Amino acid sequence: MSQKSVVKVYRIRWLILITYIAFATLSTMHWVEYSIITNIVMKYYHVSASEVNMTSLCFAIAWPIFVLPASFIIDKMGLRVSALIGSVATGLGALIKVFSIGENLFYVVMIGQVIVAISQLFILSLPPKIAVTWFKPQEISTVCSLGLFGITLGSALGFLVPPMVVNDSDKLEDIGHDFKILCWALALLIAPVILTVIVYFPVEPPLPPSQTMLEKRAVRQEVTLSGFFGSVKVLIKNKGFMLHTIAYSCCIGIFTSIGTLLNQIILSYFEGAQEDAGRMGMVMIVVGMIGAILTGFVLDKTHKYKETAFIIFLLSTLAMGGLALALEMKSKWMVYLAISIFGFFLNAYLPAGVEFASELTFPSPESTVTGILMATSQLLSVVMILPLGYIIDQYGALFCVIVMTVILVIGTVLTLFTPNRLNRRNAFTRERNVEFILIKQ
Repeated sequence: MSQKSVVKVYRIRWLILITYIAFATLSTMHWVEYSIITNIVMKYYHVSASEVNMTSLCFAIAWPIFVLPASFIIDKMGLRVSALIGSVATGLGALIKVFSIGENLFYVVMIGQVIVAISQLFILSLPPKIAVTWFKPQEISTVCSLGLFGITLGSALGFLVPPMVVNDSDKLEDIGHDFKILCWALALLIAPVILTVIVYFPVEPPLPPSQTMLEKRAVRQEVTLSGFFGSVKVLIKNKGFMLHTIAYSCCIGIFTSIGTLLNQIILSYFEGAQEDAGRMGMVMIVVGMIGAILTGFVLDKTHKYKETAFIIFLLSTLAMGGLALALEMKSKWMVYLAISIFGFFLNAYLPAGVEFASELTFPSPESTVTGILMATSQLLSVVMILPLGYIIDQYGALFCVIVMTVILVIGTVLTLFTPNRLNRRNAFTRERNVEFILIKQ
């Protein structure tokens, strides 16, 4: 059999991607489910703002604790097991929160949130792995962006839906009824997605989609603990990757901080505007999804990973400064405009950052690379959110936004000094003459 005849791409790959987007969306909805309605959660469960912040902060805390065992399982067991663990654990966490309706049951909320947070270690690392496992090289950046689309879509719905479903009321039983509707909806929606993963979500296609993946299959060895930690050690010694990881962490840290603290920031300028806070967060994410998808197309066409990441980071920093100005002017329409521009560039950086990391570290396992990238980012998010919440309480929202802007400046400078290596792209250039055969399945 000729070399060309064993390299194929399958139409079914789009079903794999759509299924991933579905369970990634339903999982990430839980992230800001409670923090975006902080004032209502405080009233119903009789807890403090810092306790409500923990409902989203636990997602960041889970990453540095569980990233290595999760990455090992993904590398050893593959896409199917990872998708099953991620989707089933999300469903379990959502189901547990159905039983959290009661003024003294905030601890049940936290149990459900922690389980969903752990599930995301098996979900958020998958887009690059799905892209290289199922798609041809010309599609990888676009597919990675579409995979991240599910993550950002879930975040957008997390901002939008809770303020619409859970209404502020002087009657706690009315608030509890609204929480029951929200929790049951999230639990029921994930059920058919879990069934889809069980029925069809294979480890890999019968034949690889690229010459590079064909070669990787030919020399593939069983993943062992010693081999896994050896690959982690290689990544840690990669100075370019570590520099990029810190820069990426600055971006994700601000993204997480905004999601957690947006309710408090907006209410400090606009009294009683919790629904506006939710809509602003939704606008930030929805407009950002457009930026993320466009970034994927740009990267597939230009392969300018570092340059794209730097420009987007710089524009995100300027947009954050514009948001601070809009807040001080106390103009809602300007805040909507500023936060949409900020969201466009901030979310556009996510696929650019992940793709740049894959280029810097190839041929290291994509899931391990993304896992370390996310774990470091989430650890920095924890470091950011706690003092930023304190800053809001003690010094006001403006000073908090200024500190966020400074952090973005640091990330922009670090990106500028990150080496520009295209290891994966250089490997794929060998495949220009390979014939890709599209078959139906």
